[in-house]
Amino acid sequence: MNNTTKLQASDQFGLRLAARLNDAAQDLPRDIAERLRAGRVRALDLYPTNTQLATSFTSKIGQATLQLGGFSHHTFWPKLVSFIPLLALLAGLVLMDNFSDNFLAQDLAEIDSAILADELPPAAYTDPGFAQFLKNRLDVTAPTN
Repeated sequence: MNNTTKLQASDQFGLRLAARLNDAAQDLPRDIAERLRAGRVRALDLYPTNTQLATSFTSKIGQATLQLGGFSHHTFWPKLVSFIPLLALLAGLVLMDNFSDNFLAQDLAEIDSAILADELPPAAYTDPGFAQFLKNRLDVTAPTN
């Protein structure tokens, strides 16, 4: 059964239904029958014809084809451009890691040079008694409120 047969069958059903409604409307009061007839006319005016349905269907197929996109040379650039933020993020992370390593190395070099330039030998800093001496000295020199 093809589409034209289906449409004809549905049209035939609609015509039979309309005839039955017209017959039933004869038993109703005139104002109610007139409102029902006017409603049927409005419904038929709103119902799209076969050509309107075909046009709507083909335009929707065309829109779907455009949205899916074919294989063209224009689709390469948006994909390439979408990777730029990712590349910028990775470059920022690499630079942050490099700078943090450099700053850490500079801080350690300053501490090493201060220890080596001091009058105390480096072994004094590891002596537990020296740590206690510094703690007591800081407690004595701390201002009291």
